[in-house]
Amino acid sequence: MNNPAQQQKKPMTAITPTRAEDFPEWYQSVVRAADMAENSPVRGSMIIKPYGFALWENMTAIFDKWLKDYGIQNCSFPLLIPVSFLSKEAEHVDGFAKECAVVTHHRLEKGPNGGLVPAPSAELEEPYVIRPTSETIIGDAMARWVQSYRDLPLKLNQWGNVMRWEMRTRLFLRTSEFFWHEGHCAFETPKEARDDALHVMGLYKKFFEEYLAFTGYAGPKTAEERFPGAIETIGFEAMMQDGKALQAATTHDLGQNFSKSIGIKFQGRDGKEAFAHTTSWAYSTRTLGGMIMMHGDDDGMIMPPRVAPTQIIILPVIKDEAGAGALNEFCDKILSALKKAGFAAKVDGRDMRTPDKMWEAVKKGIPVRVEVGQREMEANSVTFVRRDLGKESKTTWTVDEFMAKIQGVLDAIHDNLLSRNRKFLADNTADISTVAGVREFYAADKIGFVRIPVELLQDPELDKVRDEFKLSTRCMPFEDEGRKVLLAKSY
Repeated sequence: MNNPAQQQKKPMTAITPTRAEDFPEWYQSVVRAADMAENSPVRGSMIIKPYGFALWENMTAIFDKWLKDYGIQNCSFPLLIPVSFLSKEAEHVDGFAKECAVVTHHRLEKGPNGGLVPAPSAELEEPYVIRPTSETIIGDAMARWVQSYRDLPLKLNQWGNVMRWEMRTRLFLRTSEFFWHEGHCAFETPKEARDDALHVMGLYKKFFEEYLAFTGYAGPKTAEERFPGAIETIGFEAMMQDGKALQAATTHDLGQNFSKSIGIKFQGRDGKEAFAHTTSWAYSTRTLGGMIMMHGDDDGMIMPPRVAPTQIIILPVIKDEAGAGALNEFCDKILSALKKAGFAAKVDGRDMRTPDKMWEAVKKGIPVRVEVGQREMEANSVTFVRRDLGKESKTTWTVDEFMAKIQGVLDAIHDNLLSRNRKFLADNTADISTVAGVREFYAADKIGFVRIPVELLQDPELDKVRDEFKLSTRCMPFEDEGRKVLLAKSY
């Protein structure tokens, strides 16, 4: 007989450790198991593998169109920025000086021990930094391009990579080199700049909810968390499954700080010289890491279907090699119909065991897994499983029914992921009105955000609690009209 006091057998999972056992290591394991990225030989930098980069490409294609519809023009600026450019804006240089990688020489030569060393005769007159962000070098160009109010607004964006030297790195979330887009705009009036920062934050929120299936809180940052040189930074704060905050995107109203230091000035409508009002904004590949930590489970990634590199994977279940040809042909016909209808689908015809293919699809988070065997082929049907619901969702439809309803299935997966995320965010946001309440919340090992009155930030006792539990202010949600601020542990 079984001993009723005996512990139940631990459920089998594709990922070890589980989220409950070790969330940070679970995250790293999911990235590896989903074949999205790996560490590189370059300290603090990552290699984004084809599956991970295909996801980023899908994200950029969608958002890039939105930016162009808004009147943004894409451009490309140098990766190297003269050190003197950075020093033009005092707050900016203070904010980024400790994170800069510096280029000091333009040639290598053989050293005394046979290896290559920077040539002493090739030292640059002025060092360069590998761009940590591009406000200064783009501002330098704007100062030449903008001469009159007729040249405004000037709305630019570039997709590229930047480098900020990180001491403690984690794939996607915090690496020395990462991919992003950075928008830089110049306007005639402060209202236009303010409206731009708000509009682009609205685009981010729409993108995150409608395509990446997560939500969060948007609102101004406190002064201590503002972008260096900005008069206001608006952040979008998402909550991971361990309750920590991830800054998914930011927009910055730079006022005239950069235009005055760099010289972006124009002849106004009244004939007088005026300085432009500028903005900048960005989201990066760290959003991919956030999606994993928000949607993943103990079997791996769960990919939001509207950006998934592969939305539907078809697995031929071959038990008799004699019928393999006909079964593969049947799968190829379904694949052709799906592609013609605009779905990102593929047949996994590799010479591998079907269970191995199945678990690979699960770990990669492919939204819909279709299994087709002899029985399905004879009945002109398919059997499929939703990744977000697992084996309980196993369903068999005719091919015609599947083709007619698969878009609805993918939409239902998206809606379910977003609904889960909304509920988790709401359930783990606590309204607290006292410093003692904040300490009690985190001392009890609770996870999530606390929302407190802004006035509490003036209480020195709160600083002690923030230091004790490593809390930072995240943003002042728009919905609270500046009366409340979020505190949380963060990535």
